Amino acid sequence: MEASSIITQVSRDEEHLNTYATEKDGAIEQLGQAQPPATKMSSTKTFFRSLLCCIQQKKPKAPSQEQCLDGAACVDHSRCSYLLKPPRPEDARKKCMVIDLDETLVHSSFKPINNADFIVPVEIDGTLHQVYVLKRPHVDEFLQRMGELYECVLFTASLAKYADPVADLLDKWDVFKARLFRDSCVFYRGNYVKDLNKLGRELQQIVIVDNSPASYIFHPDNAVPVASWFDDMNDSELLDLIPFFEKLSNMDNVYTVLCNSNHPYGNNAAGQTNGPQNAVAAAAAPAQANHSPATT
Repeated sequence: MEASSIITQVSRDEEHLNTYATEKDGAIEQLGQAQPPATKMSSTKTFFRSLLCCIQQKKPKAPSQEQCLDGAACVDHSRCSYLLKPPRPEDARKKCMVIDLDETLVHSSFKPINNADFIVPVEIDGTLHQVYVLKRPHVDEFLQRMGELYECVLFTASLAKYADPVADLLDKWDVFKARLFRDSCVFYRGNYVKDLNKLGRELQQIVIVDNSPASYIFHPDNAVPVASWFDDMNDSELLDLIPFFEKLSNMDNVYTVLCNSNHPYGNNAAGQTNGPQNAVAAAAAPAQANHSPATT
């Protein structure tokens, strides 16, 4: 197994999805498909343009069939096993926040980094490798506040042998009530997808924070996209998002705000862009409920 295959990342230059490798019959099988480069968001202000509000409170489209963990269609829900245990009593009334790891909260490299926050040893095929991990600016403040407001779940397409020890070092406050790794993803058209149907939570109460659109292609209206982060120590995106998530936590359901919100660089009907605060305020204003949702 190649060392780099344990971490699922986007590239620095084009932010396209990496190919993924799995071990099969002693050989490495490249499973990723070439992806068109995603448009890079150059600043937090530009990123905020992606958070347009869906003012019309449409009911989310229910999946035609739910699936069990083995991928088979599930018609008897009592026989399905969800990825998450029932919420703890203190989280029962909270929304569930699914948070990605790589390029969302941290950036990791097998090449030495002088200012690494963590150095994590990972054994691969009998060889010990050092993984150098940088924390995204303001990640500590972000995690502490989100842990107060949401039932937080770490969900990464990287392998547990790397991501679990990183999470141990990153999450000093036990914010993550559960950790999900690559084996909990659905492999779909060359990508590892995080299927929110399998969590065991109501979809309208789930928000996913992720830098990779492929991760949430099954549930785009549950997503708050973040720009991929590598080493910009002036980045403030996580800090800037805290007020938005504070307000979102008090909404009846996430679709009131996030429906059709994740189309980068989209505009509303009046040709103006909305930041996250505007999205929440507009969704809460009945007088504006006749606006049309954004289209792409």
